[in-house]
Amino acid sequence: MNKEFAQQWDAPSAAETRSAAPKNNVVALKQIVTIRLDTDMLDWFKGAGPGYQTRINQILRQYMAEHLDDAALPKPN
Repeated sequence: MNKEFAQQWDAPSAAETRSAAPKNNVVALKQIVTIRLDTDMLDWFKGAGPGYQTRINQILRQYMAEHLDDAALPKPN
């Protein structure tokens, strides 16, 4: 697994260490979705312990950040 994410997964979040203070970032908004994943990939994420959905979200967020400029380009006909 990516070691750069491991520390974030294991560390308590700021929300866990503080009282129920409002969050100041847009990322805190979550929506429940259904997604179909290959079983071997899901097993791999779950194998790293609790928080697999957070890890999947972090990896998708990183991918999105790396491709934001791609989405702004006009689509070829």
